[in-house]
Amino acid sequence: MVVAHLQLIVIIVDDYDPAIEFVVEALGFELVEDSSSLTNNGQPKRWVVVRPPGAQTAVLLARADGARQAEVVGTQVAGRVGFFLQVDDFDASYQHMQEAGVEFITAPRTEPYGRVAVFLDIAGNRWDLLQAV
Repeated sequence: MVVAHLQLIVIIVDDYDPAIEFVVEALGFELVEDSSSLTNNGQPKRWVVVRPPGAQTAVLLARADGARQAEVVGTQVAGRVGFFLQVDDFDASYQHMQEAGVEFITAPRTEPYGRVAVFLDIAGNRWDLLQAV
């Protein structure tokens, strides 16, 4: 088996529009697709795909469908950092994100692998903002 690339990952959110605004405005992603669709049981939903400019792998923003999914909004990876946003200019990205209201839960620090700070997305999931060495 030959794998070409990872196409999509899913982040479950409370609502589409605030999530789109967050990833586009605060994180600098591009909105790739926002179209009407249906859940498996025929309920209306949207197919919302965002990704960093130039990236192949994208994020599907999926509104929680039912109580079970609503329970995991913000805790999809059990409180661990589950997403890693690598940037070319840590300081500029960090400043932009702070100005956009992103909540950082750690101060920037230097590790052997690069400069890093942990932030929360609009759903409450933990991400690393990272500039590799």
